[in-house]
Amino acid sequence: MKISYDYPLSDQQCGAPLGNGETGEIIWGGKNILNITVGCGSLWDHRGGMPWTEKQNFRDIRAALAAGNEAEIRSFFSQQTESGACRPSLIPAGRIRVTLPANAILLRYEQELESGSTKIFYSLDEEEKFLEFYGDFTMRDAIAGCGLTTGMKLEVCDAYQLTEVSDYPYLLAEHTTLREHGFEEPERFSYGSISGFVQSMPADPSYALICKDHGNGTFTISFKRGVSARDAAEIKFNSFETIAKSSADYFAAFWQDVPRIKYHIPQLQKHYYHSLFKYGIITNPAGTVPGLQAAWLEDDRLPPWQGDYHFNINVQMYMLPGLKAGKFANLKKLFDMVLSWKEKLRQNARHFIGIDHGYMLPHAVDDRGTCMGGFWTGTIDHACSAWVAQMMFDYCEYTDDMEYLRNEVYDFMQGVMAVYEAMTEYDADGKLLLPVTISPEYRGSNMNAWGKNASFQLAACQQLAKNLLRAAEMLGVEPDKNALNIRKDLPLYTIESDEIALWQGLLQEESHRHHSHLAGIVPFEVIDPLAPEMQEIIKKTMHRWTGKGMGEWTGWCLPWASQICSRCANGEMASLILYIWQDCFTNAGGASLHDGRYKGFSIFAQVRGEVMQIDGGMGMITAIFDQFIHVFNGELRLFNGIGTNVRNVEFSRISAPGRMKVSGAIAADGTVTASVTTEKTAPLRVAIRQSIPFSGTIQAGETLNFTLLDGKTVLC
Repeated sequence: MKISYDYPLSDQQCGAPLGNGETGEIIWGGKNILNITVGCGSLWDHRGGMPWTEKQNFRDIRAALAAGNEAEIRSFFSQQTESGACRPSLIPAGRIRVTLPANAILLRYEQELESGSTKIFYSLDEEEKFLEFYGDFTMRDAIAGCGLTTGMKLEVCDAYQLTEVSDYPYLLAEHTTLREHGFEEPERFSYGSISGFVQSMPADPSYALICKDHGNGTFTISFKRGVSARDAAEIKFNSFETIAKSSADYFAAFWQDVPRIKYHIPQLQKHYYHSLFKYGIITNPAGTVPGLQAAWLEDDRLPPWQGDYHFNINVQMYMLPGLKAGKFANLKKLFDMVLSWKEKLRQNARHFIGIDHGYMLPHAVDDRGTCMGGFWTGTIDHACSAWVAQMMFDYCEYTDDMEYLRNEVYDFMQGVMAVYEAMTEYDADGKLLLPVTISPEYRGSNMNAWGKNASFQLAACQQLAKNLLRAAEMLGVEPDKNALNIRKDLPLYTIESDEIALWQGLLQEESHRHHSHLAGIVPFEVIDPLAPEMQEIIKKTMHRWTGKGMGEWTGWCLPWASQICSRCANGEMASLILYIWQDCFTNAGGASLHDGRYKGFSIFAQVRGEVMQIDGGMGMITAIFDQFIHVFNGELRLFNGIGTNVRNVEFSRISAPGRMKVSGAIAADGTVTASVTTEKTAPLRVAIRQSIPFSGTIQAGETLNFTLLDGKTVLC
């Protein structure tokens, strides 16, 4: 499949995305100037942040909140300042500027998704020509280009000078320039066919961006750490052919078993495949776990929100496609990173709640797990830990990886649960209560941004308990006592006036980007919105949610909303929300945006410049998967997110728990067909659009086919 967008693409994030999971490149420009912005997903300035200490303890935080002592709360969560950097941040690298002949005009880029080839077409003397680029999956260089001719010029530009002259209108960062951020001017060099710069860093190894013109119409761009200018001039470069082959080999393997879809909205089918291509880049198992923008960092500004890891939904959203896509190695590297922080997370829990066997992950951290600080509600949001624990368990259940569950994941799950257990207490009615909870970013970090039994935290804790009991069964060990108590005595959600509330005494009062009071439906799946006993509660809750509207939504929250509608069997709305997302929250080059590309849908629209984040585009993949298939309490539910009048759609090889692969279709006459394959014997319950469930057993290596005709499920 080929993806094409027309030039001019004058904003960086509109360009053609390349990369290998460690570096990321964006090819953008207009007229006769082609820019190749180079970023690195592991290029962290590690200064600053907030070490968790005894002052951030649950007892004192609870007392200060109860007393309304804002000054004390702020003092608990103040971040360290060091040489002008109050938070760790990813750092921009630079760009290669390719100047074509003066009468050349850039036309379009075309990406061939199966090989990773990116061709930049331009006209010259009424003839169409192109430059061709590949990302380097040998991990030695960044990218290689082919097609240089006489009259073209290569120039390496460093982020130090680019940030000095940038006129970007708004920055979600502490500093505008690298100079203000405490950086010294880089050492620039040129040795014959090699040019570039070495940029020292205040507290981390230097980095270099180097370009070599091979003299045969090809050139290579390389990104290196910890080298001198003289060392940079001596490095060995891969050839264009070597890099092209590494890309073709990687994507041939990547696409081999990826779910294929035929979708009823052509624009979204295009975004689905392009986003999967990007997912293959940013989650390359040999690369770095991506942050909010992955390695696609602008070169003339510091990244919004430091480009960090946000664990209150963003990381989960952009990593989760690997689960149903069957790209388990791409997903697992996130868990390995989090587990490498275990000692720090254990120390966090020790300071916060006074236990030695807990794990606590703040909502915003760098690649070492250092808390960004300042935002107290995010720092104490323990659902961040529970959500990652859920993803780890899902990985083990989907892959049947019992060794990873036994040796790593089960301990992490228990440690996260131990923190929740220490935070709970029994109320007068003998029910467990979480006395101090938050719902992500609701009321910001104000002193009234908390309450008892936030539905988001209840759902996260209940899902964790549910998974712990299932994990114990899978491992053949005694069930976790904390999990048993939680399942028995902690509510699934907080209810007010027959509606799901944010927390005790608070119903949704405004449009908000976090649909967190509905998290029991998805992602945590402890509430079945189709259960008869839930119908009135869901009806009233969804009525209020709809009434408050989308006026304060941002790009990543639309795929989540689509998932909620799919779980509620409102397929028409699930599709409409995704259509709105691709229209309003993608830019001229197809990249997903945090804020809307035009005004009128949301108040978050072009008021702070263009803010690209990868979460919306990745979340769209999962939302489409959910329209076709999701599993609730072991029941496979098919097509709940597809509208009742939609025809001629199909999917194949979507993964499900127990190493299952599921395929299905709705034909032109409305006939529904589906098949399930598995490598192991397993019980199966299937429901198609809430029809009569089929109960049976799948034999190892066998395919079950069943067809829905006239409202009945028929095995054929």
